[in-house]
Amino acid sequence: MLRQGRTTPAQQRALEQLLPRYGVAFPQPLRSGKPLVLEIGSGMGETTAAIAQAHPELDFVAVEVHGPGVGSLLNRVESMALQNLRVVRHDAVEVLERMVGDETLAGIHLFFPDPWPKKRHHKRRLVQPAFASLMARKLRAGGVLHAATDWPDYAEHMSVVLSEEPLLQPADRGLVERPATKFESRGRRLGHPIRDLFFRRR
Repeated sequence: MLRQGRTTPAQQRALEQLLPRYGVAFPQPLRSGKPLVLEIGSGMGETTAAIAQAHPELDFVAVEVHGPGVGSLLNRVESMALQNLRVVRHDAVEVLERMVGDETLAGIHLFFPDPWPKKRHHKRRLVQPAFASLMARKLRAGGVLHAATDWPDYAEHMSVVLSEEPLLQPADRGLVERPATKFESRGRRLGHPIRDLFFRRR
């Protein structure tokens, strides 16, 4: 489902003018001459753009459905002249299933996914066994899945689910350093511990 919110004129301009330039249309296959990292749920794009700028040796594809977030990220791509970051506005599961070949990704970033904190909504959480299996299949040997959350019970849930995926094994660190995000800052203000999880494709 597309989550909608207030779209600023600048974000709307980006969706109309920049998405054709910097976007990848579903279901066009993702290809890259460099190691490719897929970010699932890039939000407003601050962290995504900062990582791409710091790592020109890698190519990045950000997947996001939220219109204002996509527009914001597109504006960052243009203003920062990022040559190694593209955007897909589509559902992440379908992107992985139809746009990403098996054993092709150097990394997957999943930073602060929606925690669905109420217990009755836990089944809506993105990280479930089937999705863990899908992500693992798309990583190449040695590729790293880096997840982060400020909700302890979701961190524990993700740790269990990812540990039980046969194609993954725990890793010490991610492919790149993760800059602080607004979700992290908010979480710290609320007293939530930030937890990063790293898993490597066998």
